[in-house]
Parts: sequence; structure tokens; C-alpha cells
Amino acid sequence: MFKNFTGGGRKAATNEKVVPFAKADGAAQPVQQVPPQVVTPEDAELIKSLELKSRLHDALLDRLNLAVLDKVVPEELRREVAALVTEELRESNTPLRQDQFKRLVDELLDEVLGLGPLEPLIADPTINDILVNGHKNVYVERHGILERVQVRFRDERHLLRIIDKIVSRIGRRVDESNPWVDARLEDGSRVNAIIRPCAIDGPSISIRKFSRNPLTLDRLVQTGALNEQAANFLKALVEARMNILISGGTGSGKTTLLNAISAFIDHRSRVVTIEDAAELQLQQEHVVRLETRPPNPNGQGAVHQRDLVRNALRMRPDRIIVGEVRGAEAFDMLQAMNTGHDGSMTTVHANSARDAISRVEQMVSMMGMEMPLSAIRAQIASGLHIIVQLTRLSDGRRRVVSISEITGQEGDIITMQDIFVFRRKGKAEDGTIIGEFIPTGIRPRCADALIAAGIPVQPSDFMVPRS
Repeated sequence: MFKNFTGGGRKAATNEKVVPFAKADGAAQPVQQVPPQVVTPEDAELIKSLELKSRLHDALLDRLNLAVLDKVVPEELRREVAALVTEELRESNTPLRQDQFKRLVDELLDEVLGLGPLEPLIADPTINDILVNGHKNVYVERHGILERVQVRFRDERHLLRIIDKIVSRIGRRVDESNPWVDARLEDGSRVNAIIRPCAIDGPSISIRKFSRNPLTLDRLVQTGALNEQAANFLKALVEARMNILISGGTGSGKTTLLNAISAFIDHRSRVVTIEDAAELQLQQEHVVRLETRPPNPNGQGAVHQRDLVRNALRMRPDRIIVGEVRGAEAFDMLQAMNTGHDGSMTTVHANSARDAISRVEQMVSMMGMEMPLSAIRAQIASGLHIIVQLTRLSDGRRRVVSISEITGQEGDIITMQDIFVFRRKGKAEDGTIIGEFIPTGIRPRCADALIAAGIPVQPSDFMVPRS
């Protein structure tokens, strides 16, 4: 597993001398004095640890035969790495406690096999998002609240190496000519990376972690994202093959809800999913997953969501699910909804149900065809049935704030009615938003379609609760 290695380890010593004066035009000129930076004891200890890990990582790469790495038993690799660390620490006369030694071996294994400093954060089930702002600053989101963590990269080159490791695994690239990229980890976590020159302060990574145990609709009810009446209504909508648009801001839980309600799709249906970076977790057996592809270094070979939506129509789908509509593919999605592919679903970035309709209108207009606004709105009114609006409140919790039904058109205006809404009542001392999710008292027009589909609907399901 290890290469032949001689030389007794790397030496950090150097014979370079500090020269306080430099000559310019034959005359001695004093070098400008740089004020010393204040380094806290914690930072000094962290820097020392990073330098030690860097030295050991370089020595490990010198000895390791990367070609057979995937064939090595993990326990054997750990023993070999532990032996190397012991040897290097002895030569450098660097004593470590047992817990420090174990942590160092784990971190070296993460560098070789995984994503270095990110591995412990990815393994932490309490973390939803990992946000890297340059090589020194790393933040995570736990329970809707951002916090800084004591994790950092050795330098910018170290961070760039980790980014390259992420994107190269799925055949993508990031460089000065293509400074940002959407990717995914092997577990399905969504990744966005952006580097210089667009990232002024250094490379940045945003990771939306993939949930190994996706939230169910029942679990969302338990966490207060919506109530049981609304959950039953959403379940009925999916079973009755209503077309649903899930709207919300970044991090509001759109994909989570889409995964949750997709569990009620008939397992006999053929479902085609289309995404920029595959992250949907459908439980059905008959699912075809399609993913976009960026252009190659020559600027060719790109596959866009619109290409995949049009191709999906030729694949005999019962339902089409687009992870998120962002452009002209919205027109093809509406065409599918209007031509027999009932029960299709997608998400969109918008701050309200009415804004979601406006966003879809704008995206259809991006198609480049001279299509009158009235025709676009007619397509939306006949194709879409329900808009579910989500938001992330100031206390960090994600909630469904409305379930609205599109009822048709009056002139050029698309008409809607709210079936369920979240009513805010105030804020607790700890910052928690107080409110309740309630029906508005309006019987949805689609109730007859639900009954025709064999789904029982009671007037009490939509009655306003008594105070």
C-alpha cells in the first residue's frame, strides 16, 4: 500500500536569514515595518495543529499508493496511518495526548479519503447547512440558527483542493473561466462553490445537507410546520393528481416538503424527476432521475432543464417532478400539466403565492416567443391547481404559511383563494414566533375532484376553529 520511502521525514528547518535592509539603487533602504498581528492563544494552538497536520499529510501522500487506496481495508489503512504519525511525531519530538493522537489520525484519514475539515460537520446530524467563507471562517446552521465553528482550512490552496475533490467526482470543474459550480456529494447533499475572481475574499462553499432520514408529512405536523388538517388535504391533493407548485425563499424547506408529499404518489406510477443537482428522495420504485449537465471546457455539451423536460415528455411519464423551475423550462412544465400529466409538482423561489405566479409568468416570457401575457396566464390558470407557500421565520423555524387554490381567471387576472393560512399572534420572550395554522372556512373548488377520486372530504375539514 505504501511506496518505498527514504530520507527520514521532512525537515522544516531552513538556512534563510532575515535581512532587515534591502538595497535599492545602490543605497541601503529600511524595509517598511509591519505592525505585529495579535494572535490569541487559541489561534496559535490551531495554527500549530494545522501546520503539524499539513506536514503529516504531505508525508502520507509521499508514502501512499493512491492507485490501490480503494482496495485497502479501512482498519489496515488506519494502522498504517497511525504508524506513520507515530514515526513522524517521534522524529520531530512532538508529544501528543492519546485523544489528540486519535483525532489527528481521524483528520488525516478525512484528508485522504474524504473532504478534510468538512467531514465531521457532514457527519453531524444536527447540522443542516455548512457555509465556508474563505479558508478561515466556517459557519453551520443548527435548528435554523447560524453559528461559527472552530473549523478552518490550512490555507486557500487547501480549500481549493477540497472544492476540486467535490466537483471532480461528478465530472464538473471550477476555474477562473468557470468560477462557480453546482454539485452534489455522494450522499446527495447539494453543494455550491464559487472561487476568485468572483469570490473577492476567497473561495466559498455552501452545502445543504442531505437528510438520511427524510422528514415525513407526519413529522412535519409534529414539528409544527403545518397542522393535521392541512397535511391530510395535501395528501388528498397528491392522491387526486392535482398539480402543485411549492413556493418559498432560500432554505424555507421547499425540497423537504416536496419529498414528504411525494410519498403519497401511487407506487404504480412512472415518475420522472428533473433537477440541476439530484437531491430528491422519492420512495417509489418506478422513478427515472434526470440531471442537467454543464458545458465542457470548449463550451459545448450543456444539457439544460428545459432539454430534460422536453425529453421527459417522450418517456411515457405519469408524473413529472422538476426540483426547481428557474427559467424557460417553466413553459414546458406548464405544457406538460395541461396535456395529461396530472399530479406533476415543482418548486419556485418566491415570497408569496401571488409572487410565485408572477415568477412563473416571467420565466415563461424568458422562452423568447412572442406570447401575450393573457395566454401565459391562461396556461397557468388551467395547469396549476395549488400553491403551497413556505417561509423561514425569524426564530429559525420553517413553516407552511398558506395553501392557496387557483380558481381561474377574471379578465387578465388569475384568481386565487386561501384554504389554510398561518396566523401570527406574537413573539415569546425567547424569540419564538407564536401563531397557529388554521383553515380559512372556504371550501376548495377542487373538493368535488377529490370526492370523484374516491377521497372523502368533509365540510368540517375546512371550518374555522372556534376561539
